[in-house]
Amino acid sequence: MAIIVTGASGLLGTALVAALRAEGRDVVRLVRREPRSPDEAYWQPAEQVLDLAALDGAEAVVHLAGASIGDKRWSAAYKRELVSSRVQGTRVLVDALRRLSEPPEVLLSASGVDFYGDTGDREIDEGQGKGTGFLADLCEQWEAEARRAEEAGIRTVRARSGLALSRRGGVLGRTLPIFKMGLGAPLGSGKQYWSWISLHDWVEAARHVLTNRDVSGPVNFTSPSPVTNAEFTRAVARALGRSMMPLPVPSFALSIGLGEFARAGLLPSHRVLPRKLVDNGYSFAHTRLDEALSAVL
Repeated sequence: MAIIVTGASGLLGTALVAALRAEGRDVVRLVRREPRSPDEAYWQPAEQVLDLAALDGAEAVVHLAGASIGDKRWSAAYKRELVSSRVQGTRVLVDALRRLSEPPEVLLSASGVDFYGDTGDREIDEGQGKGTGFLADLCEQWEAEARRAEEAGIRTVRARSGLALSRRGGVLGRTLPIFKMGLGAPLGSGKQYWSWISLHDWVEAARHVLTNRDVSGPVNFTSPSPVTNAEFTRAVARALGRSMMPLPVPSFALSIGLGEFARAGLLPSHRVLPRKLVDNGYSFAHTRLDEALSAVL
């Protein structure tokens, strides 16, 4: 019984597929090109195409596909791509799952802590309602499509992920060259909270919820110890043995350089706690940022 993964070539998908295969699981990756091996199957959500035979008899589906939030400046066209790649992709996938005579037991569908909007310095968990802003609205639409799988009797987990720490990508991977040159600096006030999770813990948490039938609904994929951006910056500089810039990067400079992404993706505060993971018995390997950075770097 296979585990189906979309977005398998991304940071999270690559790590998860490797971990599942290491334990002997049969993994099939949905790809948007001609399949090159028996462990790949074709789908093209923009054309509402998906090979139903690939889903037949699947044990679980992990849906991680979506255009990268931080790779491009947010033009109007790219914002539409951010939405369509998530909302339409999830709709096509769930429509296919609902047509199966034997649907999978569980769907793990990606989302983000941006669902909560800017929550300041308040500690929040999965009981917090939706916030405001483009990314919060995007997460709401994204999750609404995933919830439709529940109508087919599929246990559905909506993984609201924080910043996954890896030297190979994500916020940390993209900024490492800057820190290595001693140019790291807090962003804006530096007081905004960043909810992070080590890539190792993200993968293990995903495996935990796939096999734990008591877990469903929104689940925060974050460490129990969110930190401010200033603390994050100091920790990365220490881990690399580098100095920092004496002054923070002003908010207006970030807005000029990165546009709306800076205002919506880097400067809001998310002090998010993984209440459901902890309550359902998941034990984090990395609860302290310095420990996680040491393992990553």
